[in-house]
Amino acid sequence: AKSTLEGANGNLNWSADRAISGWRGVTIASNRVSKLNLGGRTVDGYTVPGGELYGRIPAELGNLANLSTLDLSYNSLSGAIPAELGNLANLSTLDLYGNGLTGAIPADLGNLANLKVLSLGSSRLTGEIPPELGNLANLERLVSHSFRLTGEIPPELGNLANLKVLSLDYSQMTGEIPPELGNLSKLERLILRSTVGSHLSGAIPAELGNLANLTRLSISDARLTGAIPAELGNLANLTGLGISGNYLTGEIPVELGNLANLEILGLGGNYLT
Repeated sequence: AKSTLEGANGNLNWSADRAISGWRGVTIASNRVSKLNLGGRTVDGYTVPGGELYGRIPAELGNLANLSTLDLSYNSLSGAIPAELGNLANLSTLDLYGNGLTGAIPADLGNLANLKVLSLGSSRLTGEIPPELGNLANLERLVSHSFRLTGEIPPELGNLANLKVLSLDYSQMTGEIPPELGNLSKLERLILRSTVGSHLSGAIPAELGNLANLTRLSISDARLTGAIPAELGNLANLTGLGISGNYLTGEIPVELGNLANLEILGLGGNYLT
């Protein structure tokens, strides 16, 4: 695992002559590796792609039983996400954002009972979102941006009672938005927009009006039909509502006038009357 992560040039400088506690990005607790913070480089305070790591994510990382944080974001990693990462029972953060990962999202990640952050965005992942992710009872943030993701949004995601952010941008997902997402009482951001022509269809579920903590709702550039649910007027904390670029019809509900905190409203590109 050490040689794979270091890359051919040994950019991490993980020297065998130095204690592991002195290796860059490695945190030790109780003589075990507890955190790997190996996110890409920063420029002017912003993390940008093109970090030092490339090649595949080693499956051996699944043996680090005490690992709580695995951050490999904004590097040049490729290949599949190892299913062995599903063995990391103590993991709370898995951040693989901003790499060139391919293949499917392993269903084994649904075993990570303590996971709070799952970030898989800006990748080339394919296939469907595994319904097993609905088992992540402690998950607070789920981000999976990939132009190549297909299939439907699993209704099992409605079981994620602690979820605050659900962002499935830039995919080719199909089917209707599950009304079960209206069960996510702690949800603050729901982002399902697409700039490549999302294939989501059907109506906007009225159940989304139950998301009392929601501050941002964006479902732009899909193929949604039907009327704008009046129930969206219940989202008292909403600051941004973007549902442009769909096939929505009917009138704009007067109930949207109740959204006293709204700063951004995007309704263009529909068939509203």
